[in-house]
Amino acid sequence: MIKTLIPPPGPPRTLALAQLISRTGDGAYYVTAALFFTTVVGLSPAELGLGLTVAWTVALVLGVPLGHLADRRGVRGTAVFFFCCAAVAVGSYLFVRSFPLFVLSASLYAVGQRSGSAAQQALLAGVVPKEQLTRVRAFLQASYNAGLSVGAALGGIVLLFDAREAYLAAFALDSAGFVVAALVLWRVPAVAPTPAAAKGEKTQTVFKDRPYVAASLLNLVLVLHVPLIDVALPLWIVGHTEAPAWVLSVMFVLNTLAVVVFQVRVARGVSDLAGAARYVVRGGLLLGAGCVVFAFSGSGGSAWSAILLLITAAAVQTLGEMVQMAGTWEISFGLAPDGKHGEYQAFFGSGLTVAEIVGPLALTGMLVYWGWPGWLLLGALFAAAGFAMIPVVRWGERRLAERLVTAEGGGETPVPDALRKDTPAPDRKDTPAPDASGPDVPGELARS
Repeated sequence: MIKTLIPPPGPPRTLALAQLISRTGDGAYYVTAALFFTTVVGLSPAELGLGLTVAWTVALVLGVPLGHLADRRGVRGTAVFFFCCAAVAVGSYLFVRSFPLFVLSASLYAVGQRSGSAAQQALLAGVVPKEQLTRVRAFLQASYNAGLSVGAALGGIVLLFDAREAYLAAFALDSAGFVVAALVLWRVPAVAPTPAAAKGEKTQTVFKDRPYVAASLLNLVLVLHVPLIDVALPLWIVGHTEAPAWVLSVMFVLNTLAVVVFQVRVARGVSDLAGAARYVVRGGLLLGAGCVVFAFSGSGGSAWSAILLLITAAAVQTLGEMVQMAGTWEISFGLAPDGKHGEYQAFFGSGLTVAEIVGPLALTGMLVYWGWPGWLLLGALFAAAGFAMIPVVRWGERRLAERLVTAEGGGETPVPDALRKDTPAPDRKDTPAPDASGPDVPGELARS
């Protein structure tokens, strides 16, 4: 079992190590930040919420332009630069004493963290063969959750001390984690930057790629499961069920450990865009089924029946999360033109940022104030978004084929190598293929 959690040697293992290190620091930060800024710095809860909203909105607005910059300047160097920016931002929290400085530092952190992650995904696309992308991305997700779990445990120790020095130690750990992760990323082979378009040359931008935009919007709906466990579920459990509040921690641990252990195994069934779309359908249906079970958890009865229903719903949604994510990873890479993964991954990842900005308010109103009909509506939205991904992916495949015809006819728009039947796959000597005898290949607090 342990061997199945270790990525193949070479760039996949290096990328997973960087992910593990950076997310360990982030796990400690997520657990301690709110109490530090409200009890030590003296910000009000309203100031904290407003500052974070501004910060993630800045990251959202700058995401695609900075992703385009990563393609032009080189995704490895850009990822390292933005991870260092995140390290500086977290380090600056040690000196924040006012709301304006908090907004400035939080904005730098949000931009560095999100843009660095997008550049890291583009680096993954550049050094790993296309047919292995989803599998390796699953290893990175397992490392992501493992790091958050370890970091959250360390953050829990900080909360036990509840002292200014302990909070500062958690921030120092997060800052150092980004620096070390940046150094680890520097060991990954560089990917050649995309040259600037010649004067008068037509270029493809993600905003003009309607199938990709549609797929990203559907993914925005599907990733509403991320803010669900952070905000809406605690309020639902306390206000609508007989279950004790501690059941939420059991559900969080269940989710985290399941992803660490099973995400790679779940993702092995995805090998092409058509299969990825079917995975998204299954994931949407499972997420919807989990919502139905959550709705029944508020129907009264004993505390133990509510606990059983809540844990069952969490298990179903965790499986749906893993299946949905495996499918959308393949789609996000497979529908993106070669040489533009920084821009495209930044846009696709912006769906999670939007979900985190609008999700808490929308889900609280839908579930906490409306009750079980809100759960059924959310479940229907998950299922509908899953089913809608099939025609959108087919649309995107037709668009890619049209680009191939344009490119062969003298156009300049890049197309994925996998669609060029007359062109051999690029030689990636720096990325060894997994050995056939190697490991079997089987989603905030977490925020990526």
